[in-house]
Amino acid sequence: MRTDLTPEDLPGRAFYRLLTAVVVPRPIAWISTTSASGVDNLAPHSFFTVSSVEPPIVQFTSVGRKDHLRNVEETGEFVVNFAPEHLQREINATATDYPPEVSEFDAVGVTREPSSAVKPPRVAASPVALECRLHSTLLFGDSTVVFGRVVHAAVDADVLTGGHPEVARLRPIARLGKDEWGTLGEVTSLPRVPYADLPVGAPEADRG
Repeated sequence: MRTDLTPEDLPGRAFYRLLTAVVVPRPIAWISTTSASGVDNLAPHSFFTVSSVEPPIVQFTSVGRKDHLRNVEETGEFVVNFAPEHLQREINATATDYPPEVSEFDAVGVTREPSSAVKPPRVAASPVALECRLHSTLLFGDSTVVFGRVVHAAVDADVLTGGHPEVARLRPIARLGKDEWGTLGEVTSLPRVPYADLPVGAPEADRG
């Protein structure tokens, strides 16, 4: 038996909490920006994914009008820093609503390093940084989706195997529901089979 719910059944943020409990696990984009006045901002976002392959575009969602969103709109640049397991406490700490004139880098004690193609700094201890220039934004109610074109990727050699990032070395951390977080569990490999290679008479389920 199922429980049927609509957004009208759960007013306020209740339906939001339902969505974040079932759309899991969510990768975290640790976004760094620099304001027009030169203050570096750093904040995590779990509404994050790849939007396009060519051109390479990633997206994150800002729920409400926050410092990093204003910074991106003002300067047109941001960095997506990979969120690894060993930096969980720092990632969580930068979610605090510091005032615009306070840099989360300094307040939390996160070390910067210069980016190669954009002004906002990278997180020095993050194994991967995607430097982005603003492509566009899209407003949905109280949320703004930010699309950024990746113009440079910086990857720590320690997480590479044969030139490719290995998830066991990256050790990503993810957001779940409530105050829950997830770490890397069992990893399995299952290659896709082209339709032409399926045996005759294979069920349709095997052809999807």
